[in-house]
Amino acid sequence: MGFVICPDCTLVYQNPQPVIEDLARRYDDEYFEYELENEEAFFSLMRMGLDDIGFPDIVGDLPRRFLDVGCATGKLISHVKDLGFSEQGVEICAPSARYGIEKRGVNIFIGTLEEAAFSAESFGIVHCSHLIEHLTDPALFAAEVYRVLVPGGFFILTTPDIHGMQARLFGEDWRSAIHDHMVLFSRRTLRRLLEDRGFRVEKRRSWGGLAAGTAPILIKKTADTLCKLINQGDVMIMLARKPA
Repeated sequence: MGFVICPDCTLVYQNPQPVIEDLARRYDDEYFEYELENEEAFFSLMRMGLDDIGFPDIVGDLPRRFLDVGCATGKLISHVKDLGFSEQGVEICAPSARYGIEKRGVNIFIGTLEEAAFSAESFGIVHCSHLIEHLTDPALFAAEVYRVLVPGGFFILTTPDIHGMQARLFGEDWRSAIHDHMVLFSRRTLRRLLEDRGFRVEKRRSWGGLAAGTAPILIKKTADTLCKLINQGDVMIMLARKPA
């Protein structure tokens, strides 16, 4: 396994890539335990990202139908359900999905977004956090998100930024350069992907200067604050919109 860069578009991707069947087998009971153990931390980070791009105030008059792709145990869609949204999740890890369905009473389709085959223009908001970098065909995924969004609907996505300070500092030892990630986006390549599929990118925010344990706490806090201030963080969130 290794990462290469496209000489034409500068996208960084894993080559060779595993087949879909091998990828799907990774999301088993062990992965569910990992998701369950870390769900509070992941939920807190998702909440902060959503706050940064103005959710739920951005919804306005859009239908309050929220789709979370890669919803894990359903923690986020349970939260948006409490906010008055009609919730729908998609999750490939069957044990995680069943936990959300049985323990939280939320709607989750077990499989991929394409397999769910939702009707066109079904959702006002589509969200995915740390998902798109795991996909072998992110362009197909973005096109399907566009299809299921209502005109004027928002696509909110979070992914590591290979042009963030942390990636530049650590190079090939960057924590997101791992075998589970098929693609490593920069703000430029992610914007291009979205715009090529018809979206209009309205906002980008980022956070994370140094990973825990890589520097003394005072230096880490300073780096984190600076990277968020200048929008050069390790992880970025983009708010894209389907034209009305």
